[in-house]
Amino acid sequence: MRILNFVIVVAVLSIVNLPAQPQNMQSPVDRAGAVAATINHAVDEFFRDTPQAVGLSIGVVKDGEIYTFNYGTVEKGNTRIPTASTLYPIASITKTFTGALLAQAAIEKRVSLDDDVRKYLKGSYPNLEFKGHPIRLYDLLDHRSGLPFFLPDTPETQPDTTDGGDPWSRRVQEQTERYKREDFFADLHKIKLSAVPGEKFSYSNAGAQLMGYILERVYGKTYEVLLKQKVLGPLKMNSTAITLVSEQRLRLAQGYDKNGRRMPEIGGESGGAGALKSSVADMLKYAQWQMAETDGAVKLSHEPQFSKGTYSAGLNWQIEHSGNDRLIWQEGNINGFNSMCLMEPEQKLGLVILANEEDRSSSHNLTVMTNKILKALDGDAILLP
Repeated sequence: MRILNFVIVVAVLSIVNLPAQPQNMQSPVDRAGAVAATINHAVDEFFRDTPQAVGLSIGVVKDGEIYTFNYGTVEKGNTRIPTASTLYPIASITKTFTGALLAQAAIEKRVSLDDDVRKYLKGSYPNLEFKGHPIRLYDLLDHRSGLPFFLPDTPETQPDTTDGGDPWSRRVQEQTERYKREDFFADLHKIKLSAVPGEKFSYSNAGAQLMGYILERVYGKTYEVLLKQKVLGPLKMNSTAITLVSEQRLRLAQGYDKNGRRMPEIGGESGGAGALKSSVADMLKYAQWQMAETDGAVKLSHEPQFSKGTYSAGLNWQIEHSGNDRLIWQEGNINGFNSMCLMEPEQKLGLVILANEEDRSSSHNLTVMTNKILKALDGDAILLP
């Protein structure tokens, strides 16, 4: 049976200065009830279609009002409901934090977005160019670098094309849990580009991981320290981290695969590509910051680095356009966990979803649920493709 924990905060968080909103004819209680009914209906359908699902934490910001919802359990076999402070690995949403750090470095004139990546690497990498065209910094975060999907670049780390056998996330963990930074750079020397960087879109975790290492060299600080100083600290995202302290570990949800097997925690060196853990409360702060676009680094990270039709890619944000309106989003999939963070600035709408079960079917159904929520909350919302 689905269990619900629901909280509304009828206030705008102090970390951003959102413009004043027009008065809504509904009372806050009526609006909260309408939002809750929307979320509950979509979640009921999600659990019906995804019986392997375990728990969900959902956060909504709409017209300056914040709502959080929690369903299911943090661990099979007990009835402990997730809360707004329950921690989940957020996987590739980490890449958007890396994009914000790169944008800030560009604003501070420590780097230029079109710098040759080799400017920030020790040693010689003649292989990181094709026909005289080098990989640029922005290529690492708009997925046009030509770097492989993952390093190590092995058959086990290639993305799933079926839902059979061991899940991709488990295979990646087995390949990377003892994979060190020196292994990454040794493999980077072996890469052979097959096209001019910037010409072909090909999703790359290796590119974002390399960007994390470059930022460390630019600032002389670890990636996690940079995050705390430039993003997490200013936004008061005190529950978001790579390295968890003992109190945070007690709030970490347990992840599962489609067969109900407990998934071990991801280790290794994913860094700027996917190492962060966060809560729905913290991610709502992040979504508000992104949605407000009052910070120069945020605005720069949302600028399209390339476009095709109505789709654009920023500094690891995916962007869908409809006239002057935008859907800005990133999702994450990692061993035992699904996550989604999106904003529609023109509709004053943000949504965060964190789940502690992961497989191809549940990922698809989470996207379906997301679109149902978006459409119900705002008839003009742009839906995920």
